[in-house]
Amino acid sequence: MAGVSPPIISERPLARPGWARAVAAVLSGLAVMVLVAALGLWAAGAADLPDGAFVRVVAATLVAAVGGSVQLSGNAGVLARTGAGINVLPLSVTLAGALVIGVGFLRPLRYRAVASAGELAGWAARIAALWLPALIGLAFAARQTFAVDVGSGTLSDLTDLFGAAPEAGFTTDVPLTVLFGLLWLAGVLALTLLVARGAPLPARLLRFQESVRPAAQAMTTLLLACVAVALVAALLTAAVRGNVPEILALILLGLPNLAWTGFTLGLGATWSGRVDGSFGLPVPHVLDAILRTPGVSALDLRSLTGYDGRWWWLVVVDAVLLLGVAFRMAVRSPAGVRLWRNALHLAVALALTVLMICLLGRISAHYGLSLLGIGDLGGRLSGELFLQPRLWPAVGLGAVWGLAAGFLGGLPARRVRRRGQVGGP
Repeated sequence: MAGVSPPIISERPLARPGWARAVAAVLSGLAVMVLVAALGLWAAGAADLPDGAFVRVVAATLVAAVGGSVQLSGNAGVLARTGAGINVLPLSVTLAGALVIGVGFLRPLRYRAVASAGELAGWAARIAALWLPALIGLAFAARQTFAVDVGSGTLSDLTDLFGAAPEAGFTTDVPLTVLFGLLWLAGVLALTLLVARGAPLPARLLRFQESVRPAAQAMTTLLLACVAVALVAALLTAAVRGNVPEILALILLGLPNLAWTGFTLGLGATWSGRVDGSFGLPVPHVLDAILRTPGVSALDLRSLTGYDGRWWWLVVVDAVLLLGVAFRMAVRSPAGVRLWRNALHLAVALALTVLMICLLGRISAHYGLSLLGIGDLGGRLSGELFLQPRLWPAVGLGAVWGLAAGFLGGLPARRVRRRGQVGGP
């Protein structure tokens, strides 16, 4: 209509990612990781380590949490032979750092619908440029040597006779730590853009978000829900049975390890493992009892329920969580997506999630000391621990469960108005 002025649209100024925001994102992520690791190690008794080693153990825990290489070492002179190794991710520390860094990465991108690939890459490069010196510093700080107490007896007499006092410690491979630490950061930033609702994407990728983002959000919700359920169970156990420091150490260092492994067991997956020696596991007693056998043991629903029938609740909890995230995924998917496609999306997403859990949840550790061919006296000076999944059967079970849950959870979502659906007059 002539004479009518067009409406004036006021736009809120957008925050542009700069170096100050990058510093805040990196420092906040490191701070929360240090806090979680330090409290967990303190609860585990690491504060009593000699020679002020606590700070270096915290640094080594952060290196392990981002996928870096922490190597155990030993030395007892030319007459002795030592060996040790450990491979485990403290996923509580990993998860805390990933969540905080992800929030810091997204904060300047709020109120954006689209962002160019160059802008996203530049913003990520600033965070990586600050993350790199932090990784190098952690890698050089995570080095320490301890004297090994062999007690009294034959080994003690031999070490005194030959002056071969055994030492053990840990160190890091700096190049590998930097490489895997940068890959970890890249994965966190990419998953943040993929999962976060409303995160801006380049225009060319917008057509993929309708099919990929709801499933990715469903899996993120599922993993966090598993951790929340495990947290409630751990707190109830602490209230009923005590052992508060041990349970606190488990919560702050390895709760996702236990929660996500338990989720795969509820799907019917099998893990093989063994515990030998003086390893003390901060896990439910049933796991230690099943794995502490002369040979390799199978950890699955059958072995768990054979020890305590209440472990069948893992199946119920898995079913409830999967149906819930399937319904949520179907509601958030566009109205034009058919039920079978929702089920297929969830099947693929859950299979990939189980694959990730199996790769991250592996545990292996061993140690040993031998002097003049004499070692393992009384089983005190050597031990072995490992837990690994039967990978491809677990991934296949994840796909089957995802297909069934996607179909059953999507049925009630058909009665809910969904995005893109046009209502009646």
